[in-house]
Amino acid sequence: MIDTHTHILPQMDDGSRSVEQSIAMLREEKNNGIDTVVLTPHFYAFQNDPQTFLKRRERSWDMLQAQLTEDLPRILLGAEVQYFEGISCVEELPGLCIEGTNLLMLEMPESRWSERMVHDVLDLHDERNLTVVLAHIERYLKLQPKALWDDLLEGGVLMQASAAFFQNWTTRRTAHRMLQQGRIHLLGSDCHNMDRRPPNLKTWMAYDRWLFAEGLIHNCGR
Repeated sequence: MIDTHTHILPQMDDGSRSVEQSIAMLREEKNNGIDTVVLTPHFYAFQNDPQTFLKRRERSWDMLQAQLTEDLPRILLGAEVQYFEGISCVEELPGLCIEGTNLLMLEMPESRWSERMVHDVLDLHDERNLTVVLAHIERYLKLQPKALWDDLLEGGVLMQASAAFFQNWTTRRTAHRMLQQGRIHLLGSDCHNMDRRPPNLKTWMAYDRWLFAEGLIHNCGR
């Protein structure tokens, strides 16, 4: 099983603050039955250009890689890219995709999206040959018109949900219905630390439908 959304890479964002904490989080992932973890630190265009971000990520990865052991999950590098105007025109975007794939994890604003934003997202698929994965889709559901979700799905956009969406009694019915309807494609813990936001994917979450994520990612290695 794959955790497609994590903030385990040390000293990159508001996630893990040290290699030691990152190792503890990876061990917890293993305890949760996870065999592959995608490291998706936040990318904010107002803080770094892609080249600077990738250099920072490489330094952080080097620190973590030196402490990895064979009993820990397999790791793929990626990023959680915050939407910014003109994103579809940025040439370096493939370097921010999940390693070995054309999957770009995109964090959208928690507000009503403009037509320009939606066109930007669809252009990433149509013009750049990238497959957009909308991160933690549950945060946006009530903010957008229902018809928009059909348009995005028809445009090739994938939806990533957080485990908490399934675990919270107030939302889990909606989460299960969306999963059964094929409106959720990837699952992530969105873990940041070992106390308030730890890895939280349990083996009972390993539905057959997550085989879609397996087919997209599992055979893409370092």
